Amino acid sequence: MAIANPRTPGPAARLVFLASLLSVSAAAADFPQWRGPSRDGVITGLAPRATWPDSLKPAWKVTVGVGHSSPVVVGDRVFQFSRIDDSEVVQALALASGKSVWRQSYPAPYTLNMAAMSHGKGPKSTPLVEDGRVFTLGISGILSAFDAASGRVLWRKEFGSQFKETSPLYGVATSPIIDQGRLLVYVGGSANGALVAFAPATGAVLWTTKGDGPGYASPVVADLAGVRQVVTITDANLEGLSADKGELLWKLPFTTDYTQNAVTPVVSGDLVIYTGLEHAVRAVRIVKTGAGFAAQPVWENPEVAGYMSSPVVTGNRVYGLSHRKKGQIFCLDALTGKTLWLSEGRQGENAALLAGGGALFVLTTDAELLVAKQDGASFTVLKRYTVAPSPTWAHPVVLGDGVVVKDSDSLAFLKF
Repeated sequence: MAIANPRTPGPAARLVFLASLLSVSAAAADFPQWRGPSRDGVITGLAPRATWPDSLKPAWKVTVGVGHSSPVVVGDRVFQFSRIDDSEVVQALALASGKSVWRQSYPAPYTLNMAAMSHGKGPKSTPLVEDGRVFTLGISGILSAFDAASGRVLWRKEFGSQFKETSPLYGVATSPIIDQGRLLVYVGGSANGALVAFAPATGAVLWTTKGDGPGYASPVVADLAGVRQVVTITDANLEGLSADKGELLWKLPFTTDYTQNAVTPVVSGDLVIYTGLEHAVRAVRIVKTGAGFAAQPVWENPEVAGYMSSPVVTGNRVYGLSHRKKGQIFCLDALTGKTLWLSEGRQGENAALLAGGGALFVLTTDAELLVAKQDGASFTVLKRYTVAPSPTWAHPVVLGDGVVVKDSDSLAFLKF
């Protein structure tokens, strides 16, 4: 049973919060979902900085629980999803102070696969904040909706009656997305799952399409070949489905060793760019054919390959982390796939990349935040910051005045 914080805001406070959401929903500070406002790692409205400080100033730090779920920021609140003992915990904190606004928890026992012991029991999926609601997807596949102002549980879904397994081998990592009034979530387990569209307000199913199990990447939505499409990597394919009905439009077989389809695809114009463990970075163009749709190969670059880190496209450049040479940051031409530059090796096992304000932000799992030139002729680091005492697998939130960072069990706001 979920337990609300006894200091839950009353109706007046909820109205004030909802008004603040409406007034700041397009602000540069809003970071409401996996990889930012547009789900592509690009931070819109971030002002360029002439200089970067030598060190970051801690504003606050609080213990929130374990997991790799990324924090999200909307208005004056930070929302974090984590685990404490055998419960999954969702909480809202004041961005200015780190003080708790509300907190909800529910039982979520989970048996960890031995191969994922070093990553813990999650959760790994990032919350989504939209239209005054917070949506979370737990490591075992529990989907929940909360009121963003008060933390009140709006609805909850579990899928044990539909699937033998409700999470893939290493636990749920895919993050929810909302598009045109549809909450899109990939549910299920290994080799047997479904991309489902839910009504955000009620949880009612709008459409469902069954087939592969979920991958560890997250779906994205884009207009391709004149049709609104959900592009996702399952545990077996790269697929495009119609956003309004869930009909399969096209697919390409795609598998990696150990079934680690973990890199979220990115869309650049009419190109879908994707990669995976020991797979070259590739681009396909989605085109309309007489029989339907097709994904036509455009380019591939075998010099680099993704493992878990998802690339970022800004302008005509693709930035990413290759797992080769023990972690190598790369920049490719988005139109041709040509390598523009490669960093030195040994940059880290994994990295979360964001781009905005003329800078490229790279947070490695060793808790080092690199700020680099976004349009440089080579990988040019402007500043290096140590941001936590423990590993940082979650994406950071970069704001105009600082960065919100989740490490193994804590959340911190560090000021520029």
